[in-house]
Amino acid sequence: MGASNNGFSVIGKPLPKPDAVSKVTGRAIYADDMLPARTLHCRILRSPHPHARIVSIDTSAARRMPGVQAVITGADLPIKFGILPVTQDERALEHEKVRYVGDPIAAVAAVDEEIAASACDAISVEYEVLEPVMSIDEALVETKDERIQDYGGPNNIHKLVALEFGDVDAGFARADHTREDVFFFQGNTHLPMEQHSAVATFVDGRVTLWSSTQVVHYVHRALAKVLELPMNRIRVIGAAHGGGFGGKTDPFAHEIIVSKLAMLTGRPVKCTLTREEVFYAHRGRHPVLMWVRTGVTKDGRITAMHFRSALDGGAYGSYGVASTFYTGALQTVTYDIPAYRFEGCRVFTNKPPCGPKRGHGTPQPRFALELHLEKIAHDIGLDPVELKQRNFVKPMTRTVNWLRVTSCGLEECTERVLNASGFRKREKKRGHGMGFAISSYLSGAGTAIYWNDMPHSEVQIKVDRGGVTAYCGAMDIGQGSDSVLAAIVAEELGIQPADVRLVTADTDTTPIDLGSYSSRVTFMAGNAAIQAARKMREMLVEAAAAKMGAPVEAVAVGGGRIGDFSFEDASILAEARFGTLTSAGSYTPPKIAGPYKGSGVGPSPAYSYSACVVDLDADPRTGLVHLNKVWIAHDVGRAINPLLVEGQVEGSVYMGLGEALMEEQEFRKGLHKWPSMLEYKSPTFLDMPEVETFIVETVDPEGPYGAKEAGQGPLLPVIPAVSSAVFDALGVWIDEIPVTPEKIVEALRRKEKGEAARFGPARFPSIPYPACIKVEPPAKELDRAAPASI
Repeated sequence: MGASNNGFSVIGKPLPKPDAVSKVTGRAIYADDMLPARTLHCRILRSPHPHARIVSIDTSAARRMPGVQAVITGADLPIKFGILPVTQDERALEHEKVRYVGDPIAAVAAVDEEIAASACDAISVEYEVLEPVMSIDEALVETKDERIQDYGGPNNIHKLVALEFGDVDAGFARADHTREDVFFFQGNTHLPMEQHSAVATFVDGRVTLWSSTQVVHYVHRALAKVLELPMNRIRVIGAAHGGGFGGKTDPFAHEIIVSKLAMLTGRPVKCTLTREEVFYAHRGRHPVLMWVRTGVTKDGRITAMHFRSALDGGAYGSYGVASTFYTGALQTVTYDIPAYRFEGCRVFTNKPPCGPKRGHGTPQPRFALELHLEKIAHDIGLDPVELKQRNFVKPMTRTVNWLRVTSCGLEECTERVLNASGFRKREKKRGHGMGFAISSYLSGAGTAIYWNDMPHSEVQIKVDRGGVTAYCGAMDIGQGSDSVLAAIVAEELGIQPADVRLVTADTDTTPIDLGSYSSRVTFMAGNAAIQAARKMREMLVEAAAAKMGAPVEAVAVGGGRIGDFSFEDASILAEARFGTLTSAGSYTPPKIAGPYKGSGVGPSPAYSYSACVVDLDADPRTGLVHLNKVWIAHDVGRAINPLLVEGQVEGSVYMGLGEALMEEQEFRKGLHKWPSMLEYKSPTFLDMPEVETFIVETVDPEGPYGAKEAGQGPLLPVIPAVSSAVFDALGVWIDEIPVTPEKIVEALRRKEKGEAARFGPARFPSIPYPACIKVEPPAKELDRAAPASI
């Protein structure tokens, strides 16, 4: 369903993407399409063992092969890197120890891929195999051999977090009913259509890298560090992007490797990962085990909550420290929790490292929290929807853990999906069920990945007789950030988006944007674009007003005209008056983090809100689930382009349904059980139900034209809504994701035997959490008259 236009000429209109034609006609140039003259092809030798010391590497046979131009090992790239400053623990090529099947060891550049692959096979590596650690439980106890990483601890623990906001014990003492539950969310991967790919050249002492990345800025920084080159001798360009979903937000080994090989050979070098390599390099959703205890009054008001999480992080740090905090940070942004204790733990295992996937660290606890509150409602004889509504957060408030809520459309989202689906009047019939859940997500992280006071997004605009060009470092990964930039500039300058040329994601020619992650681009680059466009508009209007002999307030802008002049004529007048017409805008989020260590994870300039109802049939004999329909409402603040918002929401529903019912990363002795798109199951067109989408506009006081995020938040409520619908249909709880037929049948069998009518983890392990850091909660109400603003 569309959004209101509210007097804008471009904003709020369902316009096609600027890159739509090039994408659907196959003209877009992806990294794997690039083949500069004399390109060498790179293949990477990877570890066959999940955990082993490297005793020796012999590359002599590979170097002698005809067509091989270069062979490198970890000795050529010894400097460690990583996305977070606190986890610089990876090498582009490992020469001391491998930590998961697929860890890169050596790389070959050859005249074709076949020769490069054969040369990799010719490299002889001697290993001392070590005992692998393959589960959370194994990581918590002392291993027979050495630890996976030489930091963290005890044992193979990477990160421990313990925070308490308000008096939790007193909150539980006030409760009339207390319940605790354990849940598990299996890890899964992003499954982008496009594999990771990169091409590098080394010309005149400068490295240029084209890559399928979401974060050209962070790749730029990592290359400078590992290659030991100044950043001004490195250029990173984001190629057309075939899907990321968070899987391309780390700097990756292959990007560094092709750059080093180009430096050594003086020729372009290209590497495209195979689909199997992508499954190992993935940085996908963490498997998370969760324990939650909540106290409520007899009328369902929450008095206190205690949440514990244990994350299986795989072999390296990646975003793991942030991921750990995220599993506990956002519970309070949907529900008013007066006292909250969070204890988090991330462990290292000998599996591919996990990182951010759509919703980074928040779908797992959202699944647990929504089902947990439903169970509490059943315990005390209250309607689950009513219990949740009684605890909804309110606009313009602060949460107990210092997160600032500005606009909040949670009530309207809830009413939209409940009314449209007929949820309250649904027919109770065995095998048919409906489930309801809500969620919230960030509109960009309030702090950068590395601490600095610089803007998070910058936009430059150039106007001349050739038209308008907007420059921004943001990467369009299919979410439509290019459309947002074009629409905002066009709205402010009174032209159409098609009249705006875009130059994006190039560290040489565009100003810095931190990248496409945490749903930040619309909010942050959008605000920067408004600032730049308004500065340009002022110059054009002033020049037109002077020529007209009228005050600037009398100069109308719109329809391709500035006052009495066409846009082109107005630009000529302005250029004559001011010289070269350029303007710049930037955006830095307000400093809203709380007064405690770790408070940088969770704060956002604004939060989006979603509500979802899922209708399904579940067969009690086979456990098979058939999806009938999904209703979803999303508070987007204001829809810059409602067509793209609806596409993002429905894409989130698709991904959420896949995670809920079938997607999982399983390993056997370190080997992925199904590293291909044939065996790793995700929904097809035939599996997708009808989706009815409602766009809710709350007009956030700080977003560009009031806009908030739309790319990640709508995924979160889908997963618990599916599990809730299964309970509604069959009377059994599946407290583990994915909800498979086998688990449903087993839960029904247990129910028939008089056991607990559930399938899920039986216990939460003993973890040596440190003493909680106690934080005083803030004043609850924000200053409504003067919210923090750009």
